[in-house]
Amino acid sequence: MIKIGVDPTIFSIGPFHFAWYGLAVALGIMFVVFWASYEIKKGARISYDNLLMGAIVGIPSGIIGARLVHVIDRWEYYSQNLGQIIGGDGLSIYGGILGALLGIWIYSRYSKLNFGHLLDVVAPGIAIGQAIGRVGCTLNGCCYGDHTTVSWGIEYTNPNSYGYGAGVVHPTQVYEIIFMVTLFIILYKLRGRLKPDGSLAMVYFAGYAIWRFFIDFIREGTPFLFGLHQAQVIAIVILIVIIALAVKNKVSFVKKTDIVEKEEEEVGN
Repeated sequence: MIKIGVDPTIFSIGPFHFAWYGLAVALGIMFVVFWASYEIKKGARISYDNLLMGAIVGIPSGIIGARLVHVIDRWEYYSQNLGQIIGGDGLSIYGGILGALLGIWIYSRYSKLNFGHLLDVVAPGIAIGQAIGRVGCTLNGCCYGDHTTVSWGIEYTNPNSYGYGAGVVHPTQVYEIIFMVTLFIILYKLRGRLKPDGSLAMVYFAGYAIWRFFIDFIREGTPFLFGLHQAQVIAIVILIVIIALAVKNKVSFVKKTDIVEKEEEEVGN
């Protein structure tokens, strides 16, 4: 058993509290932007201006989406505490991703930005960004698993921790960190190997959806529909959409010879 006695709050200045979770989320977002910048330097067909505008639009819309989905998931509580909807704690990773996507998609419709290509560019970065965010969850004491007797189970001992009093639980946050790093490696290896644009992002969404569907069976949470958590229901919907898009767009591998020819053509130009 591993005991975690970290206080979720790093420090406070008057009424403002700076938490490990907030820091992790900020670092995760920064990594996504850093990764996209790296890909642009490597030849991604996106301008720095579009990246900047995408971040300006995507970050706030992501925060709104993250909060909205969290509130819907915990509506039984928030319906009785309406004042906490705006000022309370709690975010949903799925809501954040979907909210950011919606905001950037709307922006792409007006800027003629290649939305599918942009998603392919940022997908590996999002995987690592999520892993960083889950480090914050681990320190925060949220998003933990069910009770367990495994030797690597964790127990939160700080009274301020969100997981205080939960007993020994599965460190599902750590499980997800490991999975997201693995998914990043897969996405990294597949860069430039799939067509059309948006295909790499489909691998990310499908991979994470499958992961969330199964990991949530051992995560704490409230049944949302048919005994499943909200994240599991969203995962099913996403998988159905991804499969339909993959068939419609005829997702396929690009031959290595085609990649070499394309690189030689770009060098020649």
